[in-house]
Amino acid sequence: MTDDKDVLRDVWFGRIPTCFTLYQDEITEREAEPYYLLLPRISYLTLVTDKVKKHFQKVMRQEEVSEIWFEYEGTPLKWHYPIGLLFDLHASNTALPWSITVHFKNFPEKDLLHCHSKDVIEAHFMACIKEADALKHKSQVINEMQKKDHKQLWMGLQNDKFEQFWAINRKLMEYPPEDSGFRYIPFRIYQATTERPFIQKLFRPIASGGQSHTLGDLLKDVCPSAIAPEDGEQKTQVMIHGIEPMLETPIQWLSEHMSYPDNFLHISIIPRPTD
Repeated sequence: MTDDKDVLRDVWFGRIPTCFTLYQDEITEREAEPYYLLLPRISYLTLVTDKVKKHFQKVMRQEEVSEIWFEYEGTPLKWHYPIGLLFDLHASNTALPWSITVHFKNFPEKDLLHCHSKDVIEAHFMACIKEADALKHKSQVINEMQKKDHKQLWMGLQNDKFEQFWAINRKLMEYPPEDSGFRYIPFRIYQATTERPFIQKLFRPIASGGQSHTLGDLLKDVCPSAIAPEDGEQKTQVMIHGIEPMLETPIQWLSEHMSYPDNFLHISIIPRPTD
């Protein structure tokens, strides 16, 4: 892969200032102060909220505490989506800090998966990496790695260690020089205005004529409503890691540099603010 290490570093160290407040109907023994945290965009909520949980459990009656879950403006937040994706999808045009509500009761079974331990997050994360490598390299790279390499990917993410993670992950971002790119691009497109979880299909980074496909080409093929009509105004924003990449950006470059640690490009399509 091309060595744009500063981009990889900037993506890795992206943070969202967040204010956690306890839901007003939770029963507490004394008033619960809000808790502020800088959330890593690339991580998962249930991986980085131990301090939040401890903070609020101090004021709870223990018999009232069950599984913790989070909500933003009435929407339960899916822990198996990366934090940066959740913010881009639900809150990207709101003032900071991001205001998240904490719940310990009435777990929304219909909306959220249970997450009883970090093993659940690790299993989800590794399943995504394996799926991404199946698309990129027919699973050859991940299958040639040893168990300790898989563990190093996970520990690098869990402990927020950029070098530890990328020492292994760079192998997943390489391809034979004669190929000019991956077999298919691992991506998921999320739309704020639809109930559908996400769109995902096979898309090659290089066109049959040999030219590089761009982000715009991907959107035209998979989600044409995200592209402004020639005579009309752009009604949506296309967000990856909190920025709007140019539609002319080669999709192969984005896959190598702007994927989340699970090796997927998570692309949010959100309504453009009208003010």
